[in-house]
Amino acid sequence: MEAEVTLEELAQLAETAGVRVVGKLIQRMKSPSSTHYLGKGKLEELRALKNSLGYEVAIVDDELTPRQQQNLEDALEVKIIDRPALILDIFAKRARTREGKLQVELAQYQYLLPRLAGRWSHLERLGGGIGTRGPGESQLETDKRIMRQKIHRLKEQLEQVRKQRGLYREKRRKSGVPVVSLVGYTNAGKSTLLNALTKAGAYVEDGLFSTLDPTTRQLALPDNRKVLITDTVGFIRKLPPTLVAAFRATLEELEEASVLVHVVDFTSPHAAEQHQVVEGILAELGLAEKPRITALNKIDLLLDSSKTWDEKTAIEFLSDQRAGTSEVTVLISAAKKWGLSALLEKIMASIRS
Repeated sequence: MEAEVTLEELAQLAETAGVRVVGKLIQRMKSPSSTHYLGKGKLEELRALKNSLGYEVAIVDDELTPRQQQNLEDALEVKIIDRPALILDIFAKRARTREGKLQVELAQYQYLLPRLAGRWSHLERLGGGIGTRGPGESQLETDKRIMRQKIHRLKEQLEQVRKQRGLYREKRRKSGVPVVSLVGYTNAGKSTLLNALTKAGAYVEDGLFSTLDPTTRQLALPDNRKVLITDTVGFIRKLPPTLVAAFRATLEELEEASVLVHVVDFTSPHAAEQHQVVEGILAELGLAEKPRITALNKIDLLLDSSKTWDEKTAIEFLSDQRAGTSEVTVLISAAKKWGLSALLEKIMASIRS
């Protein structure tokens, strides 16, 4: 079941990167083959599928070792992309600000460095496109020494960004303005919620990682107190460690938050698992004890579309039938602006406590 879920998500990632998915293959093993990732039988099956499906790229739902990737490409004679490379490719396409581009570029170089030896020639043979955006496309001749120098320079530049953010946070602390941070799985609706609360005009798209760069706006609470609310990068299963490290300056913003609003796509059949993934990453970042409110989003999509629903009736119905609203949980529809008053009340109560 878990393999099916992660493969479904991998297909969504591939489509986000501009790839048309033509098939999938699952092998259940105690541990992957150290040489080819797949066992011999599955490798032959995958090779046979190349003739029937005509695929040009094979995407693996794990991180491959350089040896596994090289052997798979030699055996199948197609480009092999692993999950971290796919996510990095999407981030490279989505990054807009200078900071975002620096963070993604650093993560790409850190991913590529251990795969550098003997790799550039076959990358040139296989061509550009998915998995080779950014440094993989423009630095094929780079050797390890030059790449390490580039990583060092990027880290220095991001350290300056980190210091600037630190100064900004210190100024914010002195002003006494509380900070609310939106967190959640990718495509849970964080940017839509930010727009609904503040008219921020943040970019919104029904897709994975539609926004990377954090957006901060002022928000007035029901008691007229002003707070700052920040939208952060979405999380996902098996988030590449290089990305978490590269986005350290951005994720440090979460440490300063008075409260985290964890936005959950309540319509997803995997909502509980996605919630656990985000909570796990927050725990890894040392934020397990940070006050949080869970906002169960997209509730309008759970209702019978043949009926006419208003906000009060919809929330009462779903509270009775599905979730209830505990002290730290609120039902919302960011798209329809339902439940926002209750959310603001919970934010206000959390900041006061």
